[in-house]
This record gives sequence, structure tokens and C-alpha cells, in this order.
Amino acid sequence: MTKKQKSETSTRERILVAAMTMFGENPGTKLSVRSVAARAGVSTGSLRYHFPTQRALQDAVLATIYDVVLPDDGIHDESTPARERLLGCLRQVLAPAGVGKQAREATSKVFHTFIDPEPNGETRAAYFAIAGEAQRRTEYWLTVLASEGAIAEGDNTRRARFLLTVLNGLSLERALPADESILASETSTLRAAVDCVFDSRTW
Repeated sequence: MTKKQKSETSTRERILVAAMTMFGENPGTKLSVRSVAARAGVSTGSLRYHFPTQRALQDAVLATIYDVVLPDDGIHDESTPARERLLGCLRQVLAPAGVGKQAREATSKVFHTFIDPEPNGETRAAYFAIAGEAQRRTEYWLTVLASEGAIAEGDNTRRARFLLTVLNGLSLERALPADESILASETSTLRAAVDCVFDSRTW
């Protein structure tokens, strides 16, 4: 590796560290070019060289978080069939909601925080930060599978919205009374959603 390549690598890493730090301090931050460049101690031109767009920077930050900081989602484990990997990732999203009383408490908290009160700037920003991260992470999983050829190239934003809508419904269902095993019916629904994503005719 040449001295120039080493310098470019360290500059890129400094930018990523600065952006990740800012993201950690405020997950709703927009990671503007100027603010990240200032935090990293580099020029905006240097940042633009490594990350031509704000989305490129954001994607690199999230990829670093998901691959390095939170590597246990299993999306890269090619020893497991792609459908099962995506199913496992979706189950991880549902896991924190729990079932029964825990699910009711979580749903009640969401209702009282984001639905019941008149929305203001602060609650809207908080909700969009949470929803945006969920959308980006789901898109990331789909991008990984598409890069492997496991799913057809397509509109991953639309696919992710569909999967998140299914997850939102299942989260609510966990809080409601059920006359059968919620986990059995949930698995059936998740498999149907995954099958739909893998069907190239749909997208």
C-alpha cells in the first residue's frame, strides 16, 4: 500500500468514526457534509472525495455499525439458506417486543408516546429516527441478499416497507388476546412475507 493510499484510508476512517460518533450521540442526525467534515477535521472536499453523496456516507456508517458493531444478525452466514437468514433477521426485530404482558406494555408505550398525543416536532423527529433506522437496516439485509444473487435486483425500499408493515402488524398481534400459539401463526406469516420478497414477479 502506498503512502497516498494509507493517507486516504486513514482519512476515510476518520470520517467514518466522526460520523458514527455523531450518529451514536443522536440517531436522528442528518450527518451533513459540513458537520461531519468539521468533526473529522477534514475539508468538505476531502469528505466528498470518499463519500460523493450524503446517502453514500450514511450507508457506509450503517454498514459499519451492522457489520462490525452489531455483527450477529446472521445475514452474511452463507452456510444458512438466504430465506432462513432473512427470517432470522426479522425475528430479531420482533424479539424485544416480547409476548403477552411485555408486548402489551411495549405497545402501550408506543401508543402513549407517538399516537395519543398531538404530534410535535420532537416526537415526530424521534419517531422518524427510529423508523428510518429500521427501514435502512432492512434495506441493508435485502441489499446483501441481492448482491449474492439470492433475490432479484429490485426496489429494496419498497420491499423493506412491506416487511416492516408485516412486522408492525405482528408486534401489535403479540399484544392482543390469541386463541392459538402466537409464535406458530407468526412464523407462518413471516415465511409468507419472506416468500413474497423472494418472488421476483412481485417487485
